[in-house]
Amino acid sequence: MTQEITAALPRLGHGFRFQWEPAQDCHVLLYPEGMVKLNRSGGEILARCDGKTTVAAIVTDLEKTFAMAGLAAEVCAFLQMAAERNWVVLATAPGAGV
Repeated sequence: MTQEITAALPRLGHGFRFQWEPAQDCHVLLYPEGMVKLNRSGGEILARCDGKTTVAAIVTDLEKTFAMAGLAAEVCAFLQMAAERNWVVLATAPGAGV
């Protein structure tokens, strides 16, 4: 995990809405052009992306919640992919971001 991403404060990208979709039986990201169905891991990660919690704290919470260690690389990889697709913004301070 790089120091840069662990200190980031991920939040949903503009135009995206995260919610549980009963018809799909999963969490989804809604946006004007469609919907992204998320697997359980993706949903658990995005549920914690509030723009106030660092990536490091998200990893710690997931490891505690699921009694698993070593999730940092997977969480960081998911968030980097999500940022590339504009699903999330990896802000460096509240309200800031790329």
